Amino acid sequence: MEKNNFQINFLSFVFNSPNFSGDDLSAPASPATARNDCSITPLTPSPSPRVEVRPRMACPFSVVVAIDFGTTSSGYAFSFTQDSEAIHMMKRWEGGDPGVANQKSPTCLLLTPDLRFHSFGFAARDFYHDLDPEEARHWLYFDKFKMKIHSTSDLTMETELEAVNGRKVTAIEVFAHALRFFREHALKEVKDQSSSVLEGEEIRWVITVPAVWRQPAKQFMREAAYLAGLVSSDCPEQLLIALEPEAASIYCRKLRLHQVIDLSMHYTPYPVQSREQLRRSRHSRTFLVESGTGELWSELQTGDRYIVADCGGGTVDLTVHQIEQPQGTLKELYKASGGPYGAVGVDLAFEAMLCQIFGEDFIQSFKAKRPAAWVDLTIAFEARKRTAAPGRANALNISLPFSFIDYYKRHRGQSVEAALRKSNMNIVKWSSQGMLRLTQEAMNELFQPTIVNIVKHIEELMAKPEVHGVRFLFLVGGFAESPMLQKAVQKALGRTCRIIIPHDVGLTILKGAVLFGLDPTVVRVRRCPLTYGVGVLNRFVEGRHPQDKLLIKDGREWCTDILDRFVSVDQSVALGEVVRRSYTPARLGQRKIIINIYCSVTDDVTYISDPGVRKCGTITLDLPEPLPLPGAVGGAGAAAAERREIRATMQFGDTEIKVTAVDIMSNRSVRASIDFLSN
Repeated sequence: MEKNNFQINFLSFVFNSPNFSGDDLSAPASPATARNDCSITPLTPSPSPRVEVRPRMACPFSVVVAIDFGTTSSGYAFSFTQDSEAIHMMKRWEGGDPGVANQKSPTCLLLTPDLRFHSFGFAARDFYHDLDPEEARHWLYFDKFKMKIHSTSDLTMETELEAVNGRKVTAIEVFAHALRFFREHALKEVKDQSSSVLEGEEIRWVITVPAVWRQPAKQFMREAAYLAGLVSSDCPEQLLIALEPEAASIYCRKLRLHQVIDLSMHYTPYPVQSREQLRRSRHSRTFLVESGTGELWSELQTGDRYIVADCGGGTVDLTVHQIEQPQGTLKELYKASGGPYGAVGVDLAFEAMLCQIFGEDFIQSFKAKRPAAWVDLTIAFEARKRTAAPGRANALNISLPFSFIDYYKRHRGQSVEAALRKSNMNIVKWSSQGMLRLTQEAMNELFQPTIVNIVKHIEELMAKPEVHGVRFLFLVGGFAESPMLQKAVQKALGRTCRIIIPHDVGLTILKGAVLFGLDPTVVRVRRCPLTYGVGVLNRFVEGRHPQDKLLIKDGREWCTDILDRFVSVDQSVALGEVVRRSYTPARLGQRKIIINIYCSVTDDVTYISDPGVRKCGTITLDLPEPLPLPGAVGGAGAAAAERREIRATMQFGDTEIKVTAVDIMSNRSVRASIDFLSN
């Protein structure tokens, strides 16, 4: 099969086997070795041309609300479709850290000892901080919990998250609590600004996720949104999943020259003047965006390409786009890439440093016995981390909570100062005011592993032929504010391309997510992150197919386990482009067809039992009672039912994989669903 062409319109028979026998079906273990799993055989396969469906235009919602659900901070913004050039940011939050402009709220959640929702964000953090240490041990405090969804390879609806005190709650409940909180706050603000009464179905919701997240994680966020009551599962089109670097790219199209800092060859991290302009602009929570593309793009010629590096708290996400003039639509040139190289890596390095000084057993005991004080310490480090800059002469002071100093003395029988001296860690000093003093060398040691990973990943991406000739590199996300990261990227890549940082860089994704909700067709072409397909039976060819794949059924020889590709990894797929397959029930009266989907990170696979191929989801087709054919009696009716054809249509050009189906005989829709969370 040509890599850039779909094979569509296969008529396939579903035989009566354990995995395709009707209502009570079980899935084989992964990786796939179960021969009975491949019970579909294509008849007269004839590749048809690609099917192009006109991309859907933005739906007629009255308002778009976007939620940027981040690892370290989260927020929402909205825009009315009648005034789509104005993006309204959420209200400034109560609380917050001195010296940090808070348009977003920390992603932390507090549940009561009996598992009821108490608070989110600054309110959760401050209340937890004020609890008596003994009482705090019974409350459930969650922070940076989004990372768990990225790191869990077998994500399901039963996956659990562990609170700071060690108690566990299902992850879906934790995410639903957070989304419900944003739903209530956003709806109140939208209603305050709306002149008319808004109904629930008039609101389109957008939730951002990293581009490197696989389908199970995207489906997980959708299920959490259903549970939180953002939308009903009966109206899935009311909710869009936006990819974070893609959203940033959509917003970057609108930038004017005065809205960016160009690191170029001269490194000036966020000049003072820009910071003042930033502060002044933040008094207004409404941002106006260009109706067309911004003047920054006047230098770009047709075919020029750029990279958006979303440097967030948990992950770094890279996407490569080409802007298509004059319409301003975007085309993805290489599949999204990235990894867990976010700012949290610096926090983990700080924790490892504390373990080195005070002992891992003490730090673990302190976290368990004094969870609120531990959170205080991490907040103190977070605030100082933001001020770390290359070439800084004076040390950074981190206040140690009194309970840390006291607990260490009782636990170890010596002072914190003595522990520092014994550790021989010369890059960390002790201040008599109760502070750890981190020298420039110490900060470099904390930042370097994460920053090196980010720079290396960008360099590897830029070395690929598909990405050759990049003109711009946009740094976005909260970690992009770090002068340490800015300097490292500028030093490594400043001679290769222009490095651009938008003002209000931490809000770039949020604004772009609103724009995506207003027009989801703006990204016209995407790249497939994986190869997807199903297992089928083909005629057995002696000498070509291995003997262990031979299956004899009704006197005919079949080769089992062959992967019938829907799409290939890094294949270019246009919005609205579809893959079609036709299936027929194995027997009369069958009410359900379940088809296992397989995926692979490479395209160099032939069988679903090949190394690296794994079962990743299922397509379920619910079959309605067949309508009797006019004039059909007895055997003729039964024969017609046996030939019944169910045509499934799959879309891979969107941010999520979607499936629809129709019963060809009656032209009735068939309930079709695709599930990546049940493995």
